[in-house]
Amino acid sequence: MSMCGGLGELKDANDEVHKICEQMKPQAEAKSEKTYEVFKAKSYKTQLVSGTNYFIKVHVGGDDHVHLRVYQKLPCHGGVLELTDVQESKSHEEPIEYF
Repeated sequence: MSMCGGLGELKDANDEVHKICEQMKPQAEAKSEKTYEVFKAKSYKTQLVSGTNYFIKVHVGGDDHVHLRVYQKLPCHGGVLELTDVQESKSHEEPIEYF
C-alpha cells in the first residue's frame, strides 16, 4: 500500500496503466520530439498526492525505455490525466525513481 507522499511498490503494468500509457503517447512524443513505433507500459509506481502521480516505465523499441510521470486529478476534480515529465534514454534495468 502506498503511503501519502511516498512512492509505492513497483508493480507490473495492468490494464489501467496500459490505457494511461496509450493516452499519453502523443504528449510523450511531442515532449521528446520523437515518434515511437513501440510504446508499451512495463511497470509502474504510484505516489498519492492531491490525486495520483503515476511513474511508468515504457518500452519504446530495442533496448530503449522512457519513464513517464503522469498526474491524475481526483475524481471530484474530473480525474483528468496530464503528462508532467518524461525521462528518456532509460534501460530495462534502471529503477523507477521520483523525478
